[in-house]
Amino acid sequence: MSILNELNLIADLCGIPVETGRFSGVPPDTYLVITPLIDLFEVHADNTPGYEVQEARLSLFVKGNYTTIKNTIVRTLLGADFTITDRRYIGHEDDTDYHHYAIDVAKSYEFQLEMEE
Repeated sequence: MSILNELNLIADLCGIPVETGRFSGVPPDTYLVITPLIDLFEVHADNTPGYEVQEARLSLFVKGNYTTIKNTIVRTLLGADFTITDRRYIGHEDDTDYHHYAIDVAKSYEFQLEMEE
């Protein structure tokens, strides 16, 4: 499992269209864009990483009131054992009429030396 896989599942659970990097095509009134931020090896034993911490930003774009869906996403993330490292209102995009709200998250995953199939 990876942070991108889990965040896509959470977006599906919340009923929000989601894409990674940027939203292609005509975006709906509410959507998420996931931006991977960093992968870290913070836990080591015998010079071999046992876990990696993956971090990503969820950019929520909403036309209209964004607070209800923001709160739903935050509760769902916390319920799925994500660490929320930052939450902030980015601003209103006057040209598109979207409110932009960012949620930065992190989660640890067991590191596998073998490649997953």
